[in-house]
Parts: sequence; C-alpha cells; structure tokens
Amino acid sequence: MPQPLHSLANEIASLLKETRTRVVFAESCTAGLVSATLSRVPGISEFHCGSAVVYRLDTKSRWLGIDPTLLVDPGPGPVSEIVARLMATGVLERTPEASFSAAITGHLGPNAPAHQDGLVFIGIAQRRGGEVHVEVFSHVLPSEVIGIQYLETDSLREWRQWKAVELVLLHLGDSVRTASNV
Repeated sequence: MPQPLHSLANEIASLLKETRTRVVFAESCTAGLVSATLSRVPGISEFHCGSAVVYRLDTKSRWLGIDPTLLVDPGPGPVSEIVARLMATGVLERTPEASFSAAITGHLGPNAPAHQDGLVFIGIAQRRGGEVHVEVFSHVLPSEVIGIQYLETDSLREWRQWKAVELVLLHLGDSVRTASNV
C-alpha cells in the first residue's frame, strides 16, 4: 500500500474509534481495495463492519437491491450518481450495526467509453434520526499521470484505483467529522 494511504487509513481508523462510528463499504471499481486498506490498521474490526464487492451488475442488483433496469441501457448505467446513491443506501440498510457507509462505482479503464474514462461516483450514507441521508461526489481521474506520487507503476488503472481509495477515505472522514462536530 502506498505510504500516504497507510497514513490516511490510520487517520480514518482513529476518527472512527474516537467517534465510536461503524462503517460498511460497497465497492465496484475498487474491488474491495478500500476495505482492505482500512483493514490493515490493527484494532479496526470494532468499527469496520465489512465490504460488499459488487463488481458485476447482477451482484449489485441481488446483493444491494438495485433495480436491474437502472444498471443497463437505456437506464443510467452502473457508473452513475443514482447507482452510487443506491449502493451506499443498500449496503447500509443491510448492515444494521453501521451508522455510515461508503460506496464507489466508476470506470477506471482500460477500454472505458470516452465519456466515462476515469469517472467515479462516491456515495456516503449516514443513519440520522431514523432515516438514511446520502451525499454523492463525482470525480474524473486523469487519463495521464505525470510524476505518480502514490505508486511507482506503469499502470494507469492501478494508480486510479489507489486514487479512488484515497477519495473514498477522504469523503468518509469529512462526513464523519461533520456529523460528529470533530
């Protein structure tokens, strides 16, 4: 794991412990890498409930309850704001002990359609007052990386995966801090 992500994972783990917050993940394009990154922190098991790796469309539908018509043409498709929202909501609803969820869907390449190349949607859901509130963030990760700062690799896809992990953890941390006034 790149050193900056190791530090960020430790920071998020400390925040979760400090605020007594439990989190669950739903991951598509990162294929479990967010969960694996956080899970490397000793003692996180009390606050990390798990992760649903929902890489395939049928898995998103069956595991998270996403309407399959949203995942295929002419629906919005799997790389969309609504699917990130539903992934975050679905995994949180299926994990009663968690108070937050983070979900990510995107297209990190190769062979991405031009309008989706590097596009990711991150959904952060929180239980509040008996309801689930979701915020979705979108990012377009660059198609060329000069001076890769996280990982010495020739793979743009691998760099994008690590960058996506960083973005999920940053958004999760911001949401937990805001909710806890930390």
